[in-house]
Amino acid sequence: MSSSSEISESPSPRDPAPPALGPAGRIARLFIDSKLTPLLVIAALALGALAVVLTPREEEPQIVLPVVDLFVGLPGASPEEVESRVTVPLERRMWQIPGVEYVYSTSLPGMALLTVRFYVGDDHERSLVKVYDKLAGGMDQMPPGATLPLVKARTIDDVPVLGLTLSSGRYAASELRRIAAELRSEIQGLDNVAEVKIIGGQPRQVRVRLDPERLAASGLDPSAVAAALQSQNAAAPAGSFEDSNREVLVETGAYLRSAAEVAEVVVGLSANRGAGPAVRPIYLRDVALIEDGAAEVESAVFFRSAADAAVGGGPVVPAVTLSIAKRPGADAHRVSQAVLARVEALRSVLVPAEVDLVITRDYGETANQKAEELLLHLVGAILSVSVVIALFLGWRAALVILVSVPVSFALTLFVYYLLGYTLNRVTLFALIFVTGIVV
Repeated sequence: MSSSSEISESPSPRDPAPPALGPAGRIARLFIDSKLTPLLVIAALALGALAVVLTPREEEPQIVLPVVDLFVGLPGASPEEVESRVTVPLERRMWQIPGVEYVYSTSLPGMALLTVRFYVGDDHERSLVKVYDKLAGGMDQMPPGATLPLVKARTIDDVPVLGLTLSSGRYAASELRRIAAELRSEIQGLDNVAEVKIIGGQPRQVRVRLDPERLAASGLDPSAVAAALQSQNAAAPAGSFEDSNREVLVETGAYLRSAAEVAEVVVGLSANRGAGPAVRPIYLRDVALIEDGAAEVESAVFFRSAADAAVGGGPVVPAVTLSIAKRPGADAHRVSQAVLARVEALRSVLVPAEVDLVITRDYGETANQKAEELLLHLVGAILSVSVVIALFLGWRAALVILVSVPVSFALTLFVYYLLGYTLNRVTLFALIFVTGIVV
């Protein structure tokens, strides 16, 4: 007896079809299959290296923080009167400006000082226009005798990037200031140098001390003497004429240059009782004492060398400091290097051998050092992440990280350069921080 059995086999399931690629997958496949991908990687890395070299380096990021100072004078008024008549009304007016975060005020004898600070990120020029508009609209409310408001804007670039201190045991502070003034005129002509200030020392000044008895005997008053000095210490254009096919400009007057010229200024006329002309000129030397010397001290700088300070001794000598600020967006390191190179070239010409010139502040050098250090840490972060990926996911995944992350950061730095950003510790630390997120 035979029996038959049928064995039925179920068909084997088909292999699942690969899922359809999305836009990112199609773009990735396009670059994977393209022979231009290695060239694009090299080009991206080259653009990043170029951006690292060209992008300005600073100590701090370019924060937009509009700050405006207002100076209003009220001659002869006490601080209490200045506060009630000038400071408080101006404060109320400034608070009406949209975007104002803080208003600081100080009332002094005969003067009011207000500082208006806007929110971070507000446009600097628009904020300044708002202040001018509010001041112009309230000029009719200013008290009688008040001066026109002096408006001075301040930015983050007003902070000096370089400080040069001149000191000497032989030269006085007034002589050091004259040397510093010569250096300032040379430094101000350099590119990207915005402002050079002199701190300390005593500027040269011709002082006129009026003699009340001689002044009364001549029939003059101090205002007449001051008006005569102002009119004769000026130069003005007086026309032009043609000579040999050229136009020659003519100026009248000249500026007084010495105490002798100031003494010869004619301040009035008097009747001549003796022989000669009916009137005779009254010179300034007849009614005043003229002194050529140093002005009153407004700021003082004293210097002691680092070696003497370390041992707690050594002499402290008067000094003068040159404070150099850069233009917005300029490279602090390049500006400081250009200034130092110029000063070194002029050292034997303008600075005597007995004068010591010391760099007391160099934000350009510190900014460059911090940028170099953070760039080195960025490279170290990428390498360390690649090593970790290689240990746990294999060398192929590590190779992807080692190529893609530097390319991404290189393009980011190039975009920084195109948009006018700077390399500083905040932006570079942000790149180091997001390394893990990018991976």
